[in-house]
Amino acid sequence: MGAFLKDNRQWLAAGALLTLLSSFGQTFFISIFAGQIQDEFGLTHGSWGAMYALGTTASALVMVWAGGLTDQFRARTLGVAVLVMLALSCLAMAINPYVIVLPIVIFALRLMGQGMTSHIAIVAMARWFVATRGRALAVATLGFSLGEAILPVLFVSLMTVLDWRLLWGIAACIALLGVPALSKLLREERTPQSMASQDQAAGMGARHWTRGEALNHPLFWFMVPALLGLSAFGTAFFFQQAHYAQVNGWTHLSLVALFPIYTGVGIGAMVLSGFALDRFGTARLIPFYQAPLVAAFLCFAWADQLGMVALGLVFFAMTTGANSTFPNAFWAEFYGTRFIGSIKAMAAAVMVLGSAIGPLITGVLIDLGVPLNTQYIGVAAYFILASCSMWTGIARARRTLPLPA
Repeated sequence: MGAFLKDNRQWLAAGALLTLLSSFGQTFFISIFAGQIQDEFGLTHGSWGAMYALGTTASALVMVWAGGLTDQFRARTLGVAVLVMLALSCLAMAINPYVIVLPIVIFALRLMGQGMTSHIAIVAMARWFVATRGRALAVATLGFSLGEAILPVLFVSLMTVLDWRLLWGIAACIALLGVPALSKLLREERTPQSMASQDQAAGMGARHWTRGEALNHPLFWFMVPALLGLSAFGTAFFFQQAHYAQVNGWTHLSLVALFPIYTGVGIGAMVLSGFALDRFGTARLIPFYQAPLVAAFLCFAWADQLGMVALGLVFFAMTTGANSTFPNAFWAEFYGTRFIGSIKAMAAAVMVLGSAIGPLITGVLIDLGVPLNTQYIGVAAYFILASCSMWTGIARARRTLPLPA
C-alpha cells in the first residue's frame, strides 16, 4: 500500500481534493443552514423540501449530459471550470435575497458540488486504475469523509458568532483555493483519449457498453432501487438533522458532534472495502453492502438517547464507506471503462434525483404529521427490498463477466 500511495500520490490527492470540495454542494453541508434558510425566506419543512427537490431534480437532468463531458475533456480542465462555478454558486447563496431564486441556487450547488465535482474524481479513478481500482477509489473518496467529519461541526460552531451568509462566502473562497491546487496536482495528467489503448477493462460479454446499451440491459434497472434509496434516505437523514434533533429533545450541536464517529467508521469501511474489492471483485460483495442500513434506520427510529443514534451512525457508515468503492467500481467491471463517464453520469443522475426525492418525501410527511422516527421504520423496510433487487440482478449478470487477466 505504501508503494501504491507513493507512486500515485498526485492522482490520488487530486481525487481527494475534488471529493472534499464537493462538500459545499452536498446535502450534509447545505442542511447545516436549513433553519436559517427557512427563517430567512419564511419556508415550512415541506416548502423548503420542495424547493430543494426542484433544484436537485433539475441538476440530475443536466447531469445526464454534463457527466459525459468526462469522456471528452481532461479532469484538470473540467475540474478547474467546475470548481470556479462551484465557488460562484456558494457566493450566490451568500448574497441571494429572493426566495424565487433559491431553487436556482440549489440547482447550481447540487450540479457543481454533489454532481460534477465528485463525478470527475470518481470517473478519473475508475479509468486510471484497473487492478488497484478499489484502493484508488477508497483513497480518493477520503475527501468525502473528511468533509463530513470537519465541516458540520466547524460551520455549526462558526454560526454562533458569524452570520450564515458570511459562512457561504468563506465556502466560496475555499472552493477557489482548490483551483491552483488541482492544476498543480494534475499538471502531467493524461487525457481520456490517450488512455484508449491502455488500461482499458471490458465488461460483460468481454466488451465495452455504451450508455444506450447499458440502459437497455436489465441489470441497470435492478440496481436503480439501491442507487435511489441510499441517496434519497441518506440525504433525508442529514437534510432533516436539525428537525430530528429538535423533536427528540437534543441540541443540534450535540447531534453533529456524533458525526466524527460516522466519519471514522466510514473511513475504515471505505479502506477495507477497497482491499476486499480488489481481492474478491464487485460481483461477490455489492449485493449485501446495504444490509447495515436496515439496522441503522431502525436505530434512528427507536432512539431515545444519543447513544442509540451513535450506534445507528456506525451501521450507516458501514454502508456509506463501502458505497465509496463498490458502486463506482461496479460500472467499470460490468460495463467496461471506455464509456464509463457517460454511463456513470446516468447513475449519478439517478442518485442526484434520489437526493431530491428524500427531503421532499420526509418534509411533506412531517407537515402531514407523520413523525420522522416513524418514517425511518419504513425506510428500513425499503432497504431490504433494494438489497433483494441488487442480488437478483447481479446473480443473473455475473455469469457473463470476462475471466480476470
